[in-house]
Amino acid sequence: MYAAKGLGLAANQVGVLSRVFVLDLSQKEENAPRQPLFFLNPEIVEGEGELYEEEGCLSIPGYSAKVKRLARVLVRALDREGKPFEMELEGLGARAVQHELDHLNGVLYVDHLSALKRKLFLRWWKKHRPRD
Repeated sequence: MYAAKGLGLAANQVGVLSRVFVLDLSQKEENAPRQPLFFLNPEIVEGEGELYEEEGCLSIPGYSAKVKRLARVLVRALDREGKPFEMELEGLGARAVQHELDHLNGVLYVDHLSALKRKLFLRWWKKHRPRD
């Protein structure tokens, strides 16, 4: 995640089948100390507003697209020690939580694209996907 300058990483992106993701929003600030946040069994319990902004993903390097997300979310999860917590996030943080939670649910951000934009993505993917 850090090497690729990503903001988050879901466990299933690295082959771990657990409902866990980490976020580090400090990655957006140059030379900021790392501040990873750990979310076990996360769920969004409230959300409001709407954002339509560019997203990318470590699972699809080199591609980005505008995606509609909630502008504010209240997320409930367990921390690293198994203690419950709630956190309210807005803007980039809200988008990142939704993006990583989507991963845990088997959804990529490109699944949120319109049929036309998804078709354009698939055309791009055929040319640029990593080959074995």
